[in-house]
Amino acid sequence: MLEIEKINGLIDEADAGIAKHFEKRMDAVKMLAEYKKAHGIPVEDFDQDAIINRKSQLIKNSDYRSYYVNFLREALNESKQMQHRLLDGMRAAFSGVEGAFANIAAKRIFPDATCIPCADFKSAYNSVVNGECDCAVLPIENNYNGDVSQVIDLAFFGSLYINGIYEIEIIQNLLAVKGTTMDEVKTVISHPQALGQCADYIEEHKFNVQEAVNTAVAVKTVAESGRHDIAAIGSSEAAEKYGLKKLESHINQSSSNATRFAVFSRVPKIENDRDELFIMLFTVNNTAGSLGKAISVIGEYGFNLKALKSRPTKDLVWDYYFYVEGEGNINGEQGKKMLDELKKCCSNLKVVGSFAKEVKI
Repeated sequence: MLEIEKINGLIDEADAGIAKHFEKRMDAVKMLAEYKKAHGIPVEDFDQDAIINRKSQLIKNSDYRSYYVNFLREALNESKQMQHRLLDGMRAAFSGVEGAFANIAAKRIFPDATCIPCADFKSAYNSVVNGECDCAVLPIENNYNGDVSQVIDLAFFGSLYINGIYEIEIIQNLLAVKGTTMDEVKTVISHPQALGQCADYIEEHKFNVQEAVNTAVAVKTVAESGRHDIAAIGSSEAAEKYGLKKLESHINQSSSNATRFAVFSRVPKIENDRDELFIMLFTVNNTAGSLGKAISVIGEYGFNLKALKSRPTKDLVWDYYFYVEGEGNINGEQGKKMLDELKKCCSNLKVVGSFAKEVKI
């Protein structure tokens, strides 16, 4: 046998091993896609550069390492392509109609999913509980206008888990039927949150206000009315979809207006060493100092409180539950110890989510 044939034989042998392990890898990727669909996790939920850096260290010969980095990058890209194809049938619920900010957020988080409009927050939430949708994308907070209390209540009273939080910049626009001029507009229509975000602008122009279920419904209402005396406050995407024109852009008074959306699914993510954020809900025993004790316990075990909010339980007058956002891996040993200690001063306690980071989309 010629020497070149021996060398080619070694390459063929290596390629056969690569092919076998490639099939094994793609089988695992298929399982990963199913897991992400069940848990409401987007395809891009990983740090590609960190993975490549870690795995490239497996190559002992430094002369080969840069080539292996290219090999890994291509393998990860093929993995993502396959996951995108497999998640094509995913159904993501949101509150409102097409063009709502929740719809925009859902499309950005799950570009391969079919986005399902629902009448309100509860309908979107229950569509996941009932198995009609794989996940729900719902707002939990706007940095200017505060919490979305109905969604926080759903998290407390419901059975779903939060597997990620995503922040989207909110740019509100004044939208009207084509041909409308500013001096014709007497009333603006939008969701209460949007009206609150644009309160100074509304007061400056002496507009009357009319509430809508959400911003996209307001846009649709104005479009279908054909009237020039009303305008909607909403997104550019909604204006384009329903054929309205922008009378003025960026009318919200805060230049850094953003809304945080939570992704709800039926099952929690598995314990993950990367998880550094968590959301927890609890009620405290009706004894002196219980709330203070609960807060102290969280700190004693090395967890940082980012947010602590109270909401009425609706069961008893002046009875409250508490919503907590914290930093730290609650799935680790310290987290388990902290939860065991909290149970001594909390009458109800549940962790509704943990994840690696909050993502801007």
